[in-house]
Amino acid sequence: MLKYITEGKAVIKASAGKITKKLEVFYNPVMRFNRDTSILLLNAVSKKEMQIALPLAGSGIRGIRFFKELDKGKIREIYLNDYSGSAVDAIKENLKLNKIRSDFQLSEKDANMFLLESRGFDYIDIDPFGSPNPFLDSAIKRLARDGILAVTATDTSALCGTHPEACKRKYWAVPLHNPEMQEIGLRILIRKVQLIAAQYDKALVPLFSYAKDHYMRIFLRCEKGKKKVDEILAKHQYYKNSGPIWAGELFNRQLAEKISGLNKDKENSRFLDMIRKELDIVGFYDIHDFCKTNRLKIPKTDALIKKIEQRYKVSRTHFSDTGIKSDVKEKDLIRIIRQLF
Repeated sequence: MLKYITEGKAVIKASAGKITKKLEVFYNPVMRFNRDTSILLLNAVSKKEMQIALPLAGSGIRGIRFFKELDKGKIREIYLNDYSGSAVDAIKENLKLNKIRSDFQLSEKDANMFLLESRGFDYIDIDPFGSPNPFLDSAIKRLARDGILAVTATDTSALCGTHPEACKRKYWAVPLHNPEMQEIGLRILIRKVQLIAAQYDKALVPLFSYAKDHYMRIFLRCEKGKKKVDEILAKHQYYKNSGPIWAGELFNRQLAEKISGLNKDKENSRFLDMIRKELDIVGFYDIHDFCKTNRLKIPKTDALIKKIEQRYKVSRTHFSDTGIKSDVKEKDLIRIIRQLF
């Protein structure tokens, strides 16, 4: 059954009920933040007149919100595609519902065929149900120079180490299954996408990355050239008992500042502000886990941060409510925590 749904400035008709791949017209309300950040990021970058591809368009909600919420001059044309005939029919109806009559192309094809039969795009959004793996090669082939590739992965059981063998098969890396698992999973995902791009002499540089709810989300900018690819590959390293992972920056700090500044949604503010302030350090301390391991009393996080920042760099992390990123060594952190009691 289809029902009317309002999200952002868009009104659409989509399937109601439990979120499964079998929905007639797929719409996932949990992914609203995913779509919010896509809009914020595209408004924050300087790109204009973009050719935008949505190979897995579903209900069309992302494309419709792009039309209604991206700044004037951002869009040259949006290509909406879905393999499902029901979805394509719904997209047609939703475009009419939102009075969008031009600057789009609509197709009913396999996502990979849609991409491979195109000439190329400035922005491609891969937002599948599950792993993005089946679509990465085609998307990267059609990503223009200085183009942006957005990728969502919802198969977090593999990336976060619940099923480590699946992670090895699908992402060519060993995950962690501890408090740091989301960050390491995100870095494993970034590396996998970068490796696919490397064979085409395309260097994919992270612009904005995060893990939230049941998914991981990355935005990468395409730079061409063998030397740039070599620089990317040099930042693929091991971490503790995991890896290889992307050990470089997860986001461009200046862009993260712009995204946070453009955001007007109070529900998104805390999360985006936390990313903006997050230190560029691989891994973090989960204070509850750290204190349990070292038989320490658990301090209040704010008091601990205030004490640490007297001598070291420190920030909270969006990966964990009880996590901090810092350059403080373990032995010094133990000493600091003891001083608080």
